[in-house]
Amino acid sequence: MGREGLETALFVWASVHAASDGTPRPLIGVALGLATAVLLGWLFYRGALRINLAKFFTWTGGMLVVVAAGVLAYGVHDLQEADLVPGLTNLAFDISATIPPDSWYGTLLKGVLNFQPDPTVIQVTVWLVYLIPTLAIFLAPSGLLSRKGNGKGEAQSPPAVREEV
Repeated sequence: MGREGLETALFVWASVHAASDGTPRPLIGVALGLATAVLLGWLFYRGALRINLAKFFTWTGGMLVVVAAGVLAYGVHDLQEADLVPGLTNLAFDISATIPPDSWYGTLLKGVLNFQPDPTVIQVTVWLVYLIPTLAIFLAPSGLLSRKGNGKGEAQSPPAVREEV
């Protein structure tokens, strides 16, 4: 808990100091986030909000895999900028006109998913090579990948015992 609190405090401090125009936007965002967290916590406590934990962790785990793929692609881009990996000028696509990186939604996509509107071919390739098998393994039924599975995604049940009378 202490580490998370410290990270949050540092994030808020950096956001406030990064707002060079003196607007209270970072503090408004923090206040809205805290209010949302308090409201959701209160609704969970009162029992007014129930969630299926299996689905919740499946969705959040899948989102973490997508975020990790974005972090990996961003790291490859940094290596390309340092001339350690070739292909910096070989863009896969460029939708900067549709999703400007300095717009609020471009910033949101960049912050949440490490989205880049003009990725290189190598970045997209690395993103897909990581994302597809990792998501397939993560979302596969648990019995499918275990030795005890029957190959159909279902765990084998013990053999039936016949009762003789």
